Amino acid sequence: MDFSIHQYPLDSNLETQLITNHNDFLNWPLVYFLEEKNNTKEAYVGETTDVLTRLKTHSKTEKKQNLSLVSLILSDLFNKSAALDIESSLIRYIAADGQYSLQNGNLGITNHKYYQQKEVYWNLFKGIWDELRSMGIARHSLEHIDNSDLFKYSPYKSLSKEQIHGLKSILLCLLDPNAKIGLIQGGAGTGKSILAIFLFKLLKTNLDDFNYADFDEEDEELFDLLKKVKVKYGDLNMALVVPMTSFRQTLKNVFKNIKGLSKDMVIGPSDISKFRYDLLIVDEGHRLRQRQNLTNYKSFDDALKLAGLNPLEKDELDLIEKCSDKAIIFYDPIQSIKPTDVNAEKFYNLKNKKNTRVETLSTQFRVKGGNNYVNLIHNLFDETQPNNKKNNIGLYDFKLFNDLNEMLIEVQNKDKLFGLSRMVAGFAWEYKSKKNRLLYDIEIDNLSLRWNSTEIDWVNSTNAINEVGCIHTTQGYDLNYTGIIIGPELDYDFKTQKFIVYKNNYKDKNGKNSIKDEDVLKEYIINIYKTIFLRGIEGTYVYVCNPNLKSYLSQYIPSFNRNEKEDLTLEILSEPNELTVPYYDLEIAAGNFSEQQSIENLQYIEIPNLTNRQDYFVCKVVGESMNKIIPNGSLCLFKKYFGGSRNGLITLVESSEIFDTEFGANYTVKEYSSKKTYDEEGWQHQEISLKPLSTESFEIITLRDEETSNFKVIGVFEKVLI
Repeated sequence: MDFSIHQYPLDSNLETQLITNHNDFLNWPLVYFLEEKNNTKEAYVGETTDVLTRLKTHSKTEKKQNLSLVSLILSDLFNKSAALDIESSLIRYIAADGQYSLQNGNLGITNHKYYQQKEVYWNLFKGIWDELRSMGIARHSLEHIDNSDLFKYSPYKSLSKEQIHGLKSILLCLLDPNAKIGLIQGGAGTGKSILAIFLFKLLKTNLDDFNYADFDEEDEELFDLLKKVKVKYGDLNMALVVPMTSFRQTLKNVFKNIKGLSKDMVIGPSDISKFRYDLLIVDEGHRLRQRQNLTNYKSFDDALKLAGLNPLEKDELDLIEKCSDKAIIFYDPIQSIKPTDVNAEKFYNLKNKKNTRVETLSTQFRVKGGNNYVNLIHNLFDETQPNNKKNNIGLYDFKLFNDLNEMLIEVQNKDKLFGLSRMVAGFAWEYKSKKNRLLYDIEIDNLSLRWNSTEIDWVNSTNAINEVGCIHTTQGYDLNYTGIIIGPELDYDFKTQKFIVYKNNYKDKNGKNSIKDEDVLKEYIINIYKTIFLRGIEGTYVYVCNPNLKSYLSQYIPSFNRNEKEDLTLEILSEPNELTVPYYDLEIAAGNFSEQQSIENLQYIEIPNLTNRQDYFVCKVVGESMNKIIPNGSLCLFKKYFGGSRNGLITLVESSEIFDTEFGANYTVKEYSSKKTYDEEGWQHQEISLKPLSTESFEIITLRDEETSNFKVIGVFEKVLI
């Protein structure tokens, strides 16, 4: 291993032990983990280039005096940037693992960019994490944590420059005596919930919990503003208001695992009037309610009456203003999906008040298609029609399906590979299975499906992959893949070039009963589909019930074809440019792939519409052993392997224990699977299987025990180019 971890009691012998055992690392970058296992299970993650001084400083801090063990993570490969990066990653993953309550503040956590960050240090971090699991410090795999709510909604996140600018604006709003409301507007996937949670944790953290040594110029400016807020308000009486029941429960579960926060700090709008607040932070503010169309309005009426407001005239936005000295409201008018939501005009008027401060978030963080994909969805549903039918959304997996059963199979396959892949539909079918789970709700193409069996945190429920969610169970959540059924309530008229709504086919009674104007209903339904089209991080699959709407969307969404190949003419170049990725000849590489081929042997291929192109490369796959997926002689796009589960993926691998005659070297492209075993040295590969996918007879390559030791995954197959 390129690192070692050494654990010591924090006692009077520590300095002598460190000088004796680790003299070479006393002034070398390292990462450390302080913990108290016996009682509070609190911990602290740090990095330093002067370990003796840093640990002495901690010993004088009252809060850290209950920490009794230190684990030093040492590596000759560490430099200052790498140590900062490992520290930031450990904070994020330890916090989301749920074993420990971290004493760390959440300022100073940044994504550090440096040489060989992904090529070397991510693999190093994976090894460190596995070792921490064997020591009992970490529990879950990195892959499991990546899909967990504790990780997705953790306050221990590095913020973008846009989010930092928004955070500064919020702190300035709190300091401004003339400001009452901070209105943060942003579309789906722009990080509103992350910023709301980050802000809440920031304001609830003591100043001495921040590691000033990690601060850069931006952090210092924020910290100065935070100090002024602390001086002005002291310990703020505050709450995070989340209107949607399901998402509120998810965030309650997140808050109860974070030091300084508790689940009681996450409340619903009906709880607001029970106390007077210094500050209310409202997430998903577009889902605050008015009385119109509410079927059960007792809690709504009681809350407003308790605050001295008339529920027939006022709404939950008025309640926010009445019960707080200051309010920060995150909202997106496009995600208002039913007439019970506060009227958009109310937000427009609020924006124009003198005591309102407005900030906008525009950068897309959720979907990998980026802002180009978001703009495409808005253009598709705003009846503006995209000008360009070949849309630049990179490798975002966006497909239109003719067969619903085929889409269901694809979503289930993606769930096995990536997790958090779900079927979602417009509310165009009665919820018959709610009272009788033997009944089916959605029946299309001889396929029978049921709506979600739970309304609380359905996305993470056990049977979710076999059910269909709706807007009410998915709004606010991230998915890896979304399979969307556009129901028979929405159609398209090519003559008028307008969408059509069939009110009788829309089954959300609370979403339509009071609506007389079908254009208003159409706006709500369009907003529903826009919102669920922006759930999927890796991809979105679409099935459309009405033929005309399907024809309209087929002009802009590529049709799913299991055997598709792009119609590309690829030219191999000797010099790189801004559109190229490396093209590797595996015969020339001959065992030195990871060290990069010499410059005279390295060639390049232009691939337009590719984001993060530094993460990709092209190889020629020869032979018939993968011809079910990859025809002989195809040029294929691979993504560099940086970590994560490989099971079930087609991978390019390197090992001295294999010799693929088709490649003529110690490389092969096969479908990967492995079995692992656990012993006193941690997790070890027991067996690695490399499976051909061919119409002809090829044997599975199997590596066992010692044969797996020098095995390396170079890249993961993305698609055939030509």
